[in-house]
Amino acid sequence: MQPTPCGLTLRPSEPTDIGAIAAIYGRAVTEGVASFETEAPDEAEMSRRRDAILAGQFPYLVGCLGGRIAGYAYAGPYRARPAYRGTVENSVYVDAALQRRGVARALLLALIEACGAGGFRQMVAVIGDSANLASTRLHESAGFAPVGTLRSVGWKHGRWLDTVLMQRALGPGDTTPGGTPHPAAGLA
Repeated sequence: MQPTPCGLTLRPSEPTDIGAIAAIYGRAVTEGVASFETEAPDEAEMSRRRDAILAGQFPYLVGCLGGRIAGYAYAGPYRARPAYRGTVENSVYVDAALQRRGVARALLLALIEACGAGGFRQMVAVIGDSANLASTRLHESAGFAPVGTLRSVGWKHGRWLDTVLMQRALGPGDTTPGGTPHPAAGLA
């Protein structure tokens, strides 16, 4: 992939990226509220999760800055039922030392492009904590609109946390019929 204006190089993730991905996510789990997990998964679990995303033919990207993984982003199924097959949920995580440099925005925009090219019609962001203004503003800048807040649905770091839902259309969105099911459409 091409370098971005912030000097970030975006590319599909590789198995050798798992150590950096696990470290970035682990810190987000143990110190932050973007994820509602309470214990950081190990590299083997992160590798298993990545493999599942890729097996479903969803995009999983990394951003490299200064020779290191600065962040990663992926999309996966929003829900498992077949009627949701055109909708994906995004995840974007950036190394804490490299935040506020445009990494998250570049990753999110590339993810939106990849999902639109893959035939998906809607993208949903599930943002941990209504006070997470950085994530809310990031998604707004990429064309997402708020669609709801689930109040006090998570307990982490000794307090109740909200979940903010945001959404944006991909490609033709809902202006045309659904088309061919994505190979990852759920069977449940």
